[in-house]
Amino acid sequence: MSLGPGKASDNMASIPAGVNMAKSGTEPVSKISPELSAKLRALAHDLSNSIETIMQASYLLAQANLDETSKRWVGLIDSATRDAARINREIRDLLRSNS
Repeated sequence: MSLGPGKASDNMASIPAGVNMAKSGTEPVSKISPELSAKLRALAHDLSNSIETIMQASYLLAQANLDETSKRWVGLIDSATRDAARINREIRDLLRSNS
């Protein structure tokens, strides 16, 4: 919701509900409400559990006697789950530093 063209509030329209903007020095710092932070932490935790299950299944599959095509699929799954785990850690770090 914008207050008019050229206003500083034009950029505020994309800020999600539950995020408060506060000035710290010269740069605004986003603070997440405790309620939103708790919900996001619970979701990140659940996501971690699912990622760990996929990683373990991928590891077990890699131990099997697989053809080359299956090995490539297992490698793809492993790589994607490692990326997802890294992204989830970054989300958790952001939640820690902004709530």
